[in-house]
Amino acid sequence: MKALARVVATLLIVAAGGLGAYELWNYYMLSPWTRDARVRADVVTIAPDVAGFVTDLRVRDNQAVHKGDILFVVDQERYKLAVASAEANVAARHAEMLMRQSDANRRKKLTNLAISDENKEDAQHVAASALAALVVGQYAAVGTQLLALIDSDSYRVEGYFEETKTTNLKPGARVEIHLMSGGPALQGHIDGISRGITDRDNPNGPQLLANVNPTFEWVRLAQRIPTRIHIDEVPDGVLVSSGMTCTVVVTGQSREWWIASVVKDRFGR
Repeated sequence: MKALARVVATLLIVAAGGLGAYELWNYYMLSPWTRDARVRADVVTIAPDVAGFVTDLRVRDNQAVHKGDILFVVDQERYKLAVASAEANVAARHAEMLMRQSDANRRKKLTNLAISDENKEDAQHVAASALAALVVGQYAAVGTQLLALIDSDSYRVEGYFEETKTTNLKPGARVEIHLMSGGPALQGHIDGISRGITDRDNPNGPQLLANVNPTFEWVRLAQRIPTRIHIDEVPDGVLVSSGMTCTVVVTGQSREWWIASVVKDRFGR
């Protein structure tokens, strides 16, 4: 009798261990969470559209700036001289235009005995060309990148979920964001799920789609799908910096264990 009890107890322990292992494996493989996530933000590079020496730098590294703040000043003396020269040139061309128009009007009043029709037409064309010359110059931008600005309102999380877990990903679903630096979790929601990534076996190229390294799971490779996550709430005292590593866990209705669902379907009617 005792031997039978030991056998039954052993079988129950083995069965419980097997069910627990199955549930843990199923949870790890299918539950919507990922440790492959990064904090992202929009970066705007600042480039001057004129050339010259920087005479005044009014910002420092990692400083917060606002709309309308002056970042740096380019040497203005040469441009003031160029503006003055251009204004003088415009004034001279304007005076020339008035003289040409006056000359054209004067010749227009003369009879053919004093001036030919051809000379009248030439005078009118010279006056018209002088009027068109009032358009001042063309401009060529330099475009050398000097500064980079991060939009403080654009912080978000880019999470990469294995394709086996995408069935539980829905736009608007609530998520918890755990930064690798520690501290309380950030709250957010799924803003969008990518509809395509690069097929590395496709000879036609990436076609501007995300190029994501697959995750090795036994023999088959599970592709990772980029998911954009909007940060709704950042706890006080938590530093969020673009490029930080984090873990994203999709929250919501708790997952039901397989054995519990079997019992409910069997006896819950």
